[in-house]
Amino acid sequence: MQKEFINANVYTAFCHAPTIAALSDGSMVCCWFGGQKEGTSDTAIWCSRNDGLHWSLSEKIADGYEANWNPVLFSVDCKKMLLFYKQGQKISEWKTMLKSSCDGGKNWGIPIEVVPGDTSGGRGPVRTKPIRLFDGKIIAGGSIERGLWTAFADLSEDDCITWKKSHAIKIDVNYCKGKKTANSPIAVSQQSFYGRGIIQPALWESVPGKIHMLLRSSEGKIYRSDSDDGGKNWCAAYATRMPNNNSGLDIVKASFDGRLYLVCNPVSENWGVRTPLTLLTSSDNGYNWEKIMDIEDGNGEFSYPAIICREDELIITYSWQRRNIVCCRFSKNELI
Repeated sequence: MQKEFINANVYTAFCHAPTIAALSDGSMVCCWFGGQKEGTSDTAIWCSRNDGLHWSLSEKIADGYEANWNPVLFSVDCKKMLLFYKQGQKISEWKTMLKSSCDGGKNWGIPIEVVPGDTSGGRGPVRTKPIRLFDGKIIAGGSIERGLWTAFADLSEDDCITWKKSHAIKIDVNYCKGKKTANSPIAVSQQSFYGRGIIQPALWESVPGKIHMLLRSSEGKIYRSDSDDGGKNWCAAYATRMPNNNSGLDIVKASFDGRLYLVCNPVSENWGVRTPLTLLTSSDNGYNWEKIMDIEDGNGEFSYPAIICREDELIITYSWQRRNIVCCRFSKNELI
């Protein structure tokens, strides 16, 4: 495993929620959000590029008069890269902004709203990467943090220009408005402490037309939902055996061996500690998981991972104590 800090020059009091994209020339781009603290109006989207040898100095690439959150990178093709991010002081009223780059993340265009006028809590990807399906469509996992948290899938047939939203994906729990779910030392927006349900889906396609998602939940377990019609309709979310501490997770189906790889905090308490950060694998479409290793197991917070596959390696980024961003790389030989 190769592990290194990305944000060597920290210009903000905190940084969180990295996203990673790999380019065909061997370079990589990583983005995250950072500012005084989560939810303050100075919180911006930052970026660093890796030329194959070194990460560049951090650069602010998106800001404004409101807080910015949860960047998501997605390469449409070998030339065009998209950056999605949420904007707004209230999580329940987020809108999703979009910037594009045609030079590997060196320069970015002006921001546009993904679905103009949609103030329902954001469209397109909420935290994890979209995926391109076998039929060429692009699907993104979204969620709404208003009342009972719910998830949905957003489908695009024109390379992320327009989107069609699925029905809400829910779990059957009671929700009491304004009731705080737990006390926690984790530095997270106070808005989230009052929520219950499922958010931030991570997606994969097992065979053409069969799409699946794993979901962060408030219920102590990772939840799952499945679609048999290319992401248009989804079953009610159901609990898996994998623990979840109401923190982000990510998954990828590796091209080099066909297995699934999951990165998460396998902790069962709602708002439980965000350590360890663990890499797991599944060879039966995500029903059973085998631990590969703890990437981090010390005290503190190691959270919000993003994972991608490039040729014969996995690339993982995550928040390190909310003070830095780490990038890990695993060759396929290390995963056997």
